[in-house]
Amino acid sequence: MTSKALICDENQAFSLAEVVLPEAGPDRLLVRTLRSGVSIGTEFALIRRKLDWGPYPLCTGYQAVGVVEQAGENVEGFAVGDLVYYRDGKHIALADGTPVSAVAGTHCAHAVIHPGETHGLAHLPAGCDLDAASLYVMPAVGLAGVDMANPRMGSTVLVYGCGQIGLGVVAFSVLRGAKVIAVDIADEALALAARFGADHLINAKGIDLEEAVRAIVPAGADTVFECTGIPACLDVTIPLARTLGGFVLQGNYGAAPITYSFLPAHGRRLTWYYPCDDGQAPCRRAVLKMMASGALPWTEVVTHRVKAVDSPAFYEQINHGGVPGLVGGVIDWE
Repeated sequence: MTSKALICDENQAFSLAEVVLPEAGPDRLLVRTLRSGVSIGTEFALIRRKLDWGPYPLCTGYQAVGVVEQAGENVEGFAVGDLVYYRDGKHIALADGTPVSAVAGTHCAHAVIHPGETHGLAHLPAGCDLDAASLYVMPAVGLAGVDMANPRMGSTVLVYGCGQIGLGVVAFSVLRGAKVIAVDIADEALALAARFGADHLINAKGIDLEEAVRAIVPAGADTVFECTGIPACLDVTIPLARTLGGFVLQGNYGAAPITYSFLPAHGRRLTWYYPCDDGQAPCRRAVLKMMASGALPWTEVVTHRVKAVDSPAFYEQINHGGVPGLVGGVIDWE
């Protein structure tokens, strides 16, 4: 079948192109996309080749919500009309047959999905806002890191970088009863961290960050989450942890080797954590249940919403200069 997808070519030019998807057949579902969420970090790392998960052309989306339009005869548990969230839709080719490297291919008007795959799909809980639900992966990434590092009731957590992943870390650390210090260089990001329950806000621009943190917690934070994925930020954040504390490399630092100063981490005898991906089905399910219940008011992060026809221009703007105030972007395919 044919559909439309947001495609990036080797010149980092974007278009809403006609694409070809496989037929659903007896074992797959055909899903019509309602919303797809924009990941500023991972998607643009792929677009700019900080990460390489396949040759151009690319369809970089990896999170979406939609409605089942066709269910194969062998598919169980799903029916036409079901609302679903998914990370799969990778079987895409251009109209001329050129294969598309689809991270998960969700920036597409349709998806053909095998429900048994790891990054398949599940039912959307009743009451989920569609815009917020389409951005479920980043808070799930944060939840996976929090679950791994296990900050405890009353402990101090420092979150460096309050994009969507960092905000997820803030929210889930607060829900665990931790005291949270949020650090960023953008006041709008810090304002969102406050809405998710951060106890202390630090704008790190032009200050002695270590001194500012020690004024709050003299021994250093029990657990530091470095959420930017920028290698140069490691040496900035390692000294913010206490002796025998934890350090979480919550960002994705790319394919190139990274370096950091050994002695500050060594002297503190830090335990390092390397969360990867979004914790898969348990974390996704938990995040969306909390969105539906109101425990995670994720609509707060949705700052920009564009129609699919306007998505190429939106991506061009993000890639060349950025979009002021952008935290969470959503593409509307309806």
